[in-house]
Amino acid sequence: MAASQTGAELFVEVIEDYGVDYVFGNPGTTELPVLDAIGKSTLEYVVGAHEDIAVGMAGGYAQTRRYHAHDDESVTPVGVVNLHIAPGLAHGLGNLYAAKIAGAPVVVTAGNHSTDFRHEEPILSGDLVEMAKPHCKWADEVLDVSTLPTMVRRAFRVALTPPTGPVFLGLPLDVTLAETTAEPESLGSIPNAGGGDPAAIARAAEILVEAKAPVMVVGDHVARAGPDAVDAAVSLAEASGLRVHGEILTSESSFPTDHDQWVSYFLPNEKHVAELLETDTIVFAGCSTNTTLTRHEDPLVAPETTTVHIGNDAWQLGKNEPADAAIVGDPGLILSALADRIEGRLSQSTLEDRLERVANVTARVEPRMAALGTGSDDDPRISKAELVDAIGRATTDPLVVDESVTSRHVLLERGSFAPRRFLSNKGGGLGYGLPAAVGASIAEAQCGGSREVIAVIGDGSYLYYPHAIYSATRHDVDLTVVIADNRTYRILKDNTVALMGGEETEYEFVGIDFDPPVDLVTNAESHGARAHLVETVEELEVALEYGVAHSGVDVLDVLIQE
Repeated sequence: MAASQTGAELFVEVIEDYGVDYVFGNPGTTELPVLDAIGKSTLEYVVGAHEDIAVGMAGGYAQTRRYHAHDDESVTPVGVVNLHIAPGLAHGLGNLYAAKIAGAPVVVTAGNHSTDFRHEEPILSGDLVEMAKPHCKWADEVLDVSTLPTMVRRAFRVALTPPTGPVFLGLPLDVTLAETTAEPESLGSIPNAGGGDPAAIARAAEILVEAKAPVMVVGDHVARAGPDAVDAAVSLAEASGLRVHGEILTSESSFPTDHDQWVSYFLPNEKHVAELLETDTIVFAGCSTNTTLTRHEDPLVAPETTTVHIGNDAWQLGKNEPADAAIVGDPGLILSALADRIEGRLSQSTLEDRLERVANVTARVEPRMAALGTGSDDDPRISKAELVDAIGRATTDPLVVDESVTSRHVLLERGSFAPRRFLSNKGGGLGYGLPAAVGASIAEAQCGGSREVIAVIGDGSYLYYPHAIYSATRHDVDLTVVIADNRTYRILKDNTVALMGGEETEYEFVGIDFDPPVDLVTNAESHGARAHLVETVEELEVALEYGVAHSGVDVLDVLIQE
């Protein structure tokens, strides 16, 4: 018979048994039994000075560990975060939303009042499950210590089963303090999403064989499925002569951007996207965010266009356009099966004709994308293009975590990211990128990798959670943070003109500029980082090279053009 222990000690034993090494959190009274149990364990508790920072760190950690798990089956790519009752969970909802949209496998826990005390509505009370439910795959509460092993096992399995995403478990005080002889349950193997319906795959293959100028739009679910899925996307593109683009709001790299059939990522612009999707046949592979930021007047995909939708999330298939073939399953397995069915069926002249069309579109689009962020010669500040080029010269094969907002498309187009080298905020709400970069850095160090982590963060984003730097320095994280600082919420100026028309000079912007600007260097130094104000490209390259070469946290406040 197992020795008696508290529910909190059992919880810690279970997650240790599942391969967890870190718990991210912000401590509170209802979490004290769990914190006490962590203190007696091999787990490391990573402190966030705000609950949303803790959730963001767990999300970035989980996304990065998912890449590691593709190479090492022993890795359980889950980020575990422990929050403080109702207000703490409420504080974490912003980045819980971000983790949901990013498909990050995060297990969120929060302490709660004892079940026999809640009728008095004590301080900090709230319905934690209902609060978390909209942002999770599953949300529940452990109401009896005997059920704790099953509930935790279920939480991990739900988070890890494709399509991956966050889950929530409430941990009441009477449960975490209760004595129990229960033991951990085996996590078991996690299934993939399957190989898809053979009949639907055959239908999709026929569509691609018969197409005139087929296009493939790759989404982040391809990258999440692993390097084999990316390779399968390349095989299908080559077998079918596809022109390839990245979906709107891409947050991971799902296709090698140096491939001849790769053209560009999509900008969140109706005219741009509609032009590139004006063709007879489109394959949407692993997409989830391929729509504009505000409503578009005309369809992005013409009604007469034939479409094939592929992905492990049935909700996303045919969501915004009719699907002539829809295949639910693991994107890599489906793309590989399609490539096998099509290989050798197209004549050489057909392939050459399709590739010529790809080259023609590339020749038209490439100069337009290359011009992004080149800025004005009359502005002495660093242009966005110069910023991205400097990062490329100063680093070799880094993992870039991005929340640069108005610089992100310049970063994507000029950065030429290989798969598993780029993570970005897919949800759009600010405040995920910097904490996620801290979590990603912890994950990189854990796997023994020497890859530098570079966070490229807009000044508006940085100011959401500058105290994420405290977590990084406290836990000896190796991270270089590049703040793309134009001292304004630039995207709001752009969106004002896009929504309301006219010229930017016609508007008196309210609450958008940082005037006076925040001293970001002093702020970062106050949290223990090395920090520098950067005003020229030459200074930027020197600061980047230093940050990459030296361990610890470096924050570069880079003044850039709007």
